[in-house]
Amino acid sequence: QVQLAESGGGLVQPGGSLRLSCAASGSAFSIFSVAWYRQAPGKQRELVAAISSGGDINYADSVKGRFTISRDNGKKMMYLQMNSLKPEDTAVYLCTMRNSWGQGTQVTVSS
Repeated sequence: QVQLAESGGGLVQPGGSLRLSCAASGSAFSIFSVAWYRQAPGKQRELVAAISSGGDINYADSVKGRFTISRDNGKKMMYLQMNSLKPEDTAVYLCTMRNSWGQGTQVTVSS
């Protein structure tokens, strides 16, 4: 089992930026793939970005060119840099590793 905790969400205007962080504990962090998902009201949970233990990265088409996923194995942290935010990005963002999930952090994009 792994414990995950997200932070960094908030309210931002369209075109703005946020950096989300996820802290992991209680696992061999470096050997597992990690990912960010998001869930908006009335919608299913959606994969945003994933990064493998070897550094392979995948993004949802809707965020390509705007979001960047990264990880720091020494700190057991993962990050999501979110630029050029759109109202459609509004959601609760969650990190996941090995079928464990954090509680999520709210991102709201509006003017």
